[in-house]
Amino acid sequence: MTGALTTPHPLATEIGMRVLRQGGTAPEALIAAGAALSVVMPHFCGLGGDAVWLIADRLGQQRCFLAIGQGIARPMPAGPIPHRGPGSVLTTAAVVDGWQHAFSYARDQLGGSAQWGDLLTPAMQLAQDGFPVARSQAFWGAYRATDAQTWPGFSALFLQDGKPLPSGHMLAQPQLAQTLREIAEKGASAFYTGGLSTRIVDGLRAAGVTISADDLARTTTRESAPLRLPYRGMTLLAPPPPTQGVTTLQIMGILSQCDLSGLEAGGADHFHLCVEATKRAFLHRAGLGDTPEVTDSIASWLSAERLGALHADIATDKAMPWPHQWQHGDTVFLGAIDAQGNAASVLQSTYFDWGSGVVAGDTGILWQNRGAAFTTTPGHPNVFAPGKLPFYTLNPGIALQDGAPRIVYGTQGADGQPQTLSMLLTRLIDFGQSPAEALAAPRFLLGRTFSDSRDSLKLEADIAPDTVADLARRGHDISLIPAQSPLAGQAGVVMQLADARLARHDPRE
Repeated sequence: MTGALTTPHPLATEIGMRVLRQGGTAPEALIAAGAALSVVMPHFCGLGGDAVWLIADRLGQQRCFLAIGQGIARPMPAGPIPHRGPGSVLTTAAVVDGWQHAFSYARDQLGGSAQWGDLLTPAMQLAQDGFPVARSQAFWGAYRATDAQTWPGFSALFLQDGKPLPSGHMLAQPQLAQTLREIAEKGASAFYTGGLSTRIVDGLRAAGVTISADDLARTTTRESAPLRLPYRGMTLLAPPPPTQGVTTLQIMGILSQCDLSGLEAGGADHFHLCVEATKRAFLHRAGLGDTPEVTDSIASWLSAERLGALHADIATDKAMPWPHQWQHGDTVFLGAIDAQGNAASVLQSTYFDWGSGVVAGDTGILWQNRGAAFTTTPGHPNVFAPGKLPFYTLNPGIALQDGAPRIVYGTQGADGQPQTLSMLLTRLIDFGQSPAEALAAPRFLLGRTFSDSRDSLKLEADIAPDTVADLARRGHDISLIPAQSPLAGQAGVVMQLADARLARHDPRE
């Protein structure tokens, strides 16, 4: 069997598949695809952002790479942290260092033989030669066009005569191509030390960012074992704090105590249980952060006793009231299983669409605003501090069966990620749906969106009317969003079958 790979963009998918067809490993394929996505989906990810990796190999080893930029060395911000602009840049960027960690793992543990420069060259060529702007980029460009006029360096790269680029417009990024060329030729370290890093820091400082060369040089990927949870004879893997991986596992741990087999997939009972499990897990999520105390508490969060208590709190006929702080964010999911059965699951992000809006000088790099995920509340686990990692919504997943990768999955969507994954995993595992069926089926989104500040339960409009009515009778405050709405996540699945591998990405875009 050949390998299988999914990304949200056909150009990136083809670049990754080319690596697999040449005998490359899953991590190597996703490095190439991830580099391409940093060019063709600049509104959701890029070199100025971060990534979270999960790898599960054919030998039964599993690793997590938190390629997350740390808090820069500066005082605590005065007042609320801005969502955009120079003041939102409170962290470095680690996606490039994450690629290096995955590359080394593939070489040392999986027998990978790809050349570093070869993996980045296709992305460099896309940036140099140009590519048609996707509908997703055109939408987010138009949505932020007014605000973007004030973002340092943004207009020159992503607007034309002050107007957003339309779908199909050929976009070339020669400055980004040169940056990728330097990284391809000199290695990932060129991003963090040396001439390129100096230009990055100088460009950010000229835009008003408080960052130093030492901040960038200290950036490193944190490696750890993934979190684990048994579910229906499988083992679900998720990244540890400060990501919300534990939140997804808590939701699935609560659902594991429910007999879903007799329910209708997509019926009112299915939706109600997933929504109510999400609420209980999200109340815990508010305490996540990059502290030893949080790390030490995760085992208790996933204990049978805690999950049993959360399950017992759910009323099957009544919704729990829901006010909750909303976390914004956009990202891209990419996943792969190679011909040898090694799997990799990755999310790349610059946090909000278009990140901070700040371009690092003449490098073509749009920097993330992940610092806006910190709080300034003293004593909170997620309070800003130099060297600290912010709370992270990214949580790619892998499901193991008999110790081997069976399902690779993940989604875009910040708060919506665990919610989308609860519907996706129950459809795939409990109801036996195919990846295509599970991805196309209606979903929910609990809480606010960028266009709706109500803490309502948002349902896609293609849900059966009697299901909507039943959920309303149980006390859910419902509002409808369009069918196949990208607000409900943009997920991907790669599945290992007995005689084939299937890769599918979300029909939503």
